[in-house]
Amino acid sequence: MNFVADESVDWQIVEKMREDGHPVIYVAEMDPGIPDEDVILLANQQSAILITADKDFGELVFRQALATHGVVLIRLAGLSQSRKAELLSSALKERASEIPNAFSVVTPGMIRIRYKT
Repeated sequence: MNFVADESVDWQIVEKMREDGHPVIYVAEMDPGIPDEDVILLANQQSAILITADKDFGELVFRQALATHGVVLIRLAGLSQSRKAELLSSALKERASEIPNAFSVVTPGMIRIRYKT
């Protein structure tokens, strides 16, 4: 499974994903400041799931109906960077088969997965 990490994602999360063997393109390493629509376009070009901490992507996916290969929204405010990385790593391992083509939200203790209809 390929991933594109938006620049809103902490470096430690990207590092942990790569350690877990996931191919991750990190927007902050290549083109910080690009518009959200371009981040979705990049993810789609790479057939990748978008990882983000930016709630604006929900607007783009559900209200503007932009197509994606999947989005994982990280909602882990107040936790240490290492704890955030561990929680996302666990969520990806436990729910990997459900994440493609869905909008998933990772919060402490749970992952919510919603499919576009």
